Amino acid sequence: MMQISSDSVGNKHSLINVMHRFIAATNNMDETIMVPSLLRDMPLDEQQANNNNEPPCSNKQREMYEHYLLLKSIKNDMEWGLLKREVSSGASFLEMAVKQEEQQAVKGDVHVDDNADLQHQFHYHLRGLFGVLSKLTMQADHLTNRYKREIGGGNFMR
Repeated sequence: MMQISSDSVGNKHSLINVMHRFIAATNNMDETIMVPSLLRDMPLDEQQANNNNEPPCSNKQREMYEHYLLLKSIKNDMEWGLLKREVSSGASFLEMAVKQEEQQAVKGDVHVDDNADLQHQFHYHLRGLFGVLSKLTMQADHLTNRYKREIGGGNFMR
């Protein structure tokens, strides 16, 4: 079993710390929002919510409820992994990855040089993961604070 050193936990820029912040933000969101269905029909963008003359959310804009479900789903995927989702479809995540690699090998898409820059690929995806987790954490905090202002303060009107 992998041990997490105290150095990596203390570093605010570590992947583990970013993951913990996102999970804490979504847990706080989940604890604060007692009745998620109240988020239905509430636009995610506060400017749209304050402008009563605007039409309802377009296809591009999500309502707060959809965003709440998205954040919870991502958190569950992080905590339980993708294997849980893939098992329900019959094939394991590992089996699907092996099949995909076999298909690429048959097509001639796999090159021997792909292994040469694994560290570069890892750093590229790690930077992306940091960015996505930071944005998701901010969105979970924003949704929680907005819920507190709109619903918790009794300002919710249908």
